[in-house]
Amino acid sequence: MRNFKMKNMLLGAMIFIGAFLVLSLLTEVAQKTKTFPYLPTFVKSLEKGEVKSVQVVGQDVVGELKDGTSFHTTIGNDPELWKNLRGSNVEVNITNVSTQNSMWYFFIFVLITTLILSAVWYFVKQVRGGGGGGNGGGPNIFSMGKSKARMYMPSEIKVNFSSVAGATEAKEELKDVVDFLKDPEKFKRLGAKITRGVLLVGEPGNGKTLLAKAVAGEANCPFFSISGSDFIEVFVGVGASRVRDLFAQARKHSPSIIFIDEIDAVGRQRGSGLGGGHDEREQTLNQLLTEMDGFQTEEGAVIVIAATNRADVLDKALLRPGRFDRRVEVPYPDVTSRLEILKLHAKNVKLNPEVDLAKIARGTPGFTGADLANLINEAAINASKTDQDSILISDFEEARDKIMLGKELKTIVLSAEERKVTAYHEAGHALVRLMMPEDTDPLHKITIIPRGRALGVTHFLPEKEKYTRSKEEMIATLMAAHGGRAAEELVFNKKMTGASNDFEHATAVARRMVCSYGMSDDIGPVVYGQEMGDFPYSQKTAERIDDAVHKLLIKSYDDTVQVLKKHQDKLTLLAEKLLEKETLYASEVYELLGIPPRAELKFGE
Repeated sequence: MRNFKMKNMLLGAMIFIGAFLVLSLLTEVAQKTKTFPYLPTFVKSLEKGEVKSVQVVGQDVVGELKDGTSFHTTIGNDPELWKNLRGSNVEVNITNVSTQNSMWYFFIFVLITTLILSAVWYFVKQVRGGGGGGNGGGPNIFSMGKSKARMYMPSEIKVNFSSVAGATEAKEELKDVVDFLKDPEKFKRLGAKITRGVLLVGEPGNGKTLLAKAVAGEANCPFFSISGSDFIEVFVGVGASRVRDLFAQARKHSPSIIFIDEIDAVGRQRGSGLGGGHDEREQTLNQLLTEMDGFQTEEGAVIVIAATNRADVLDKALLRPGRFDRRVEVPYPDVTSRLEILKLHAKNVKLNPEVDLAKIARGTPGFTGADLANLINEAAINASKTDQDSILISDFEEARDKIMLGKELKTIVLSAEERKVTAYHEAGHALVRLMMPEDTDPLHKITIIPRGRALGVTHFLPEKEKYTRSKEEMIATLMAAHGGRAAEELVFNKKMTGASNDFEHATAVARRMVCSYGMSDDIGPVVYGQEMGDFPYSQKTAERIDDAVHKLLIKSYDDTVQVLKKHQDKLTLLAEKLLEKETLYASEVYELLGIPPRAELKFGE
């Protein structure tokens, strides 16, 4: 395609250069040839003997003076002309009017006209064709209504369901689409109609685009990929035209799949645009609704797959049966899926045999598939910096800390007092969590090495996937968050600014306990929005909610202080060791404090 464009550009350049040279030649000739009036200039030049030669064509005379100047004049019926020419010894040539000179000028005129018209035709064709490449949507006004979708033929798609780790339930849902595209008769014989649209819903990085491409790879059919924002332009009607063109292309190559990423860019609830019901986005949405309602699924099947992480803002007409009537959730990967994803990406790197991917999977809750791929890449980069032969578990620790907290800040130099306060702050977090019930998340690591915006961090990593939490666990979370400030106040009798993020986290947890989970005895089992605009309620109820949140936080803080007072010797021992080593892992902390370590669960328990 690129060679085709280059050839067209060279052809256009040659046409323009040729026309320019011919015009330049004619202009130069015209500039060198002077027009003399017959009387008196030409006659006087003859009398003075200045004329060297002439060529007579009818009544036109073209000649040359002895100084090299070319001239042109028109003669009348003057019998004295020939006498003057003979008397001046001028070389005379006589040419018939209908001979070669007139033909030469005619040929030049035709050539110039042809070159100019060819150039105009070529560039009009280029503009209308969008530059001669792609699937339309070129950067010009004539192709603005063409779809910007990228078309992938089956031979270009190397992805299938085996390329997608995890997402087991989502793949099972999408297998129905694959089966229909491969064998529609299997469904038609019992009168079943396959869904026309599938909506993939999930947070960014969880593999929605990869799943859609895997469907096309499994079905071995053309795949059209476009983003929702690619439909929208400043000119009204362009988006609707692109939708029509996209579906027309898909029908030509049916059975095929159309994938619209970030469909919320074009599919938002109507009536919220700046132009009421007539703005460009809403016209595009109306056309999309029409196309999805009208294309055939029996002959020439076209399946539309769309992805979004904002399904709540989509227009209801998009979600009705007959359009996007199948909703497939693509959630964050669980621990089993995370292990599969890690194994998939680990095939491309050299791991040390001691690296336990199952342990890394347990220690990365909330990571998306993209995050896990990035984790392995960062670990490989870290190992490469130190010229290691393989990637160690310490490289994964560094990579995870970098992703979650930021790069280690080696340029920050804390004073002795700040380091001591930080050590007691982190020791307070860790000790409170160690004193909590067994079903809370266990300690993983404590460090007072600054990273990102944190001067120190205490890591708690879950042993297993948790889908529900008890009130006791959430209160333990509040107390662990308060452990840093409580330790500072207990040891130094000071209130430092480092606890602001802890309080922010604790307040959010307490408000969810009150407003969402019904865990407040004062409020009871009633759900309220986080803000008054979410679920309307009175000012008096808002004050009761604030009081309940405040009560939870004050009680948990007081309980935290009591725990630290009871174990102040352990607090001091842990903080002093942190000042010495800067980083302590859970096993070291258990040994230091004489606390029996938790029994490590096997993977999947």
